[in-house]
Amino acid sequence: MTAPQDNQQANLGVIAGGGALPARLAAAAKAAGRGVCVVKLDGYADDPALDDYPHVTVRLGAAAKILDALRAHDCQDVVLAGKVARPSLSSIRPDWRAAKLLMKVGTKALGDDGLLQLVGKELEREGFRLLGAHEILGDLAVSEGVLGAIQPDEQALSDARHGLWVARTLGQADVGQGCVVQQGLVLALEAIEGTDEMVRRSANYRREGVGGVLVKAAKPQQDKRLDLPAIGMKTIEEAHKAGLRGIALLAGGTMIIDRPSVIALADALGLFVVGLSLTDGERDNDG
Repeated sequence: MTAPQDNQQANLGVIAGGGALPARLAAAAKAAGRGVCVVKLDGYADDPALDDYPHVTVRLGAAAKILDALRAHDCQDVVLAGKVARPSLSSIRPDWRAAKLLMKVGTKALGDDGLLQLVGKELEREGFRLLGAHEILGDLAVSEGVLGAIQPDEQALSDARHGLWVARTLGQADVGQGCVVQQGLVLALEAIEGTDEMVRRSANYRREGVGGVLVKAAKPQQDKRLDLPAIGMKTIEEAHKAGLRGIALLAGGTMIIDRPSVIALADALGLFVVGLSLTDGERDNDG
């Protein structure tokens, strides 16, 4: 494969899971004058807007077909975006190419981070340049500080700091990327069910008094080009339904999809959104 061109000119391959992010990336690439090919992961990619671009639908385990599609459209850059349920080996149904890949690390590759990192490294080995969604859409990355009109009080910030330490500890074990904390108590940890289901589940354990905080953070070992935690409109809606007070996000280690709309909805529902630094979590850990 020829060397990648300038980032604004190289064709972009979008390997698309669920949600609105893949289509936003494709639109941004097209607006920048780049060619686009969308590889829709069968059973996951659900945004009709993806059909506006050259695309192919491929099952998750068909690695050879994915590579062939990217090469057929002369994609030098590749981004992985969208929700994909954490797969079991049987659900992957690997073709010969994927099976060869999995054999390199065995079933350990099926951990949250393990499989994604393996895929990323293999794409680079095949000559593609792997990009993060935040490198294409610069407004995605969360900055430090309060992001809307609602200000968290000290109890909320204390819950947020504790939750950041918990989320990072959870992430170190390659399990999940978030938790819900209320008045110092951890109500729920994110595992295979994903953020929205975790938030819904946390409502079953809500205590009397001020509501809890949803905390999302990248894992300490996470490649930020792969599966960076993100929130969107649905997250705000679920947090409000669960009686939470707000959402705390690791600055530089999380994304907000459609930030203006998300912040406007949070303001309207009375939820704060705040970006925390790593130091906030470290202070909590130090007591």
